Amino acid sequence: MTITRRPARQRILGAARAAASRAGRPDGGGRSSLVAFGALAAADLAAVAGGRPRGMSRAAKPLLMPALASYALRRRTGQDAEVPKTLLAGLACATAGDTALLFDEHEPAFLLGMAAFLGTQVSYTAGYARLGALRGIRRKPWPAVGCLAGWAAANALLGPSLDKRLRVPVAGYSLALALMGAAAIGVGGRVGAGAGAFLGSDLLIGLQAAGHELPSQETLIMAGYLLGQYLIVTGWLDRRDG
Repeated sequence: MTITRRPARQRILGAARAAASRAGRPDGGGRSSLVAFGALAAADLAAVAGGRPRGMSRAAKPLLMPALASYALRRRTGQDAEVPKTLLAGLACATAGDTALLFDEHEPAFLLGMAAFLGTQVSYTAGYARLGALRGIRRKPWPAVGCLAGWAAANALLGPSLDKRLRVPVAGYSLALALMGAAAIGVGGRVGAGAGAFLGSDLLIGLQAAGHELPSQETLIMAGYLLGQYLIVTGWLDRRDG
């Protein structure tokens, strides 16, 4: 049995490595990866809209951010062309968060997902600094100040409705999210618009955690998140290549 299993395992690992290599092979465009992202996003939104926000019906969800990472890698013009490491790190953390939040009816999964997305916010903020976020904030500081004021207001309003064990983690994560939003506003363009959609999505999650339900809330959360990530990634790469 050992003799027959080992080659089969090696074939599976070899096929996985080959698929990963193809997914990251530069072609100067990466359109196939965006098509894959669109198909996965449609499948996931259909599952959510159909009233299946958790479990295996949403198997497409953990593949969404890897599709955008594949786009970032394939868009390069050659193997030696640089790809933003902070962007890939943020997408990797988002993949972990997406997977954990499939099971977020359990508090440990919710906290694990929040921790993973904290990595996304920190990675993105570091990347925005290299895109000129600080210069943009110096020129127009008030939108960034408004983002932080919004964080303080949201926590003051929603904090008392949260479970006591969640208040500090939510406040810390939402501060990192607000800083990411402020930095994205400094970058501007599609990056800023994408961060706005991301912030809106997470605000809906905060309302949900505080016990405030809205019509089609799950669908709106996912739609805002997907739009935000798409705009951030494409805007980031356009600015890098511009």
